Amino acid sequence: MSGTEPLGGPLAAGASHGAARPDAPGSWNLPNALTVLRLLLVPVFAYLLLRDGGDDTASRVAACVVFAIASITDFVDGDIARRWGIVTDFGKLVDPIADKALIGAALVGLSLLGELWWAVTVVILVREVGVTLLRLWVIRHGVIPASRGGKLKTVLQGVGIGLYLLPHPGAWAWLAGGVLAAAVAVTLVTGVDYVARAVRLRRTSGR
Repeated sequence: MSGTEPLGGPLAAGASHGAARPDAPGSWNLPNALTVLRLLLVPVFAYLLLRDGGDDTASRVAACVVFAIASITDFVDGDIARRWGIVTDFGKLVDPIADKALIGAALVGLSLLGELWWAVTVVILVREVGVTLLRLWVIRHGVIPASRGGKLKTVLQGVGIGLYLLPHPGAWAWLAGGVLAAAVAVTLVTGVDYVARAVRLRRTSGR
């Protein structure tokens, strides 16, 4: 520690102004840890959903709980990153990938169980994979953060899928179907928006 550095170092100095010191890109922090946790929960969720052909009530309830916990971490990690001033390129890139892995596992699992039309799964997954490829396409020019429309899409997908995950989904299939139909519409609209943003980023990056 240098002689001119305040006691406690940069973190203490930053805290005295009510703001945390921004992390270096790619450094380890709580939001990134939550993102990684969400990725690790995906195979656990998939196992519980598909166990005994999706007919085990306890497993379906457990799958729904795991899905809810994983989904909540999506909002928590982003809020913490913004409040603490530790938004990193790692988080901007990996957070949407974790979301897509969770949503993809749920959609494919429900379609394999015959509880969700494959057309819905294909449309959503094509958009999600396409957006991921767009992010990689422009990664050296910059990172495309999630938009408000993208967050709305995630909420609608999460609520719709959550209803399908509950035991005996036929009892509220009309509600789940309606929410997912709205999710598909927002998914398509935001997909077009991401394409436009990716093209604009490459044109204006100067690289």
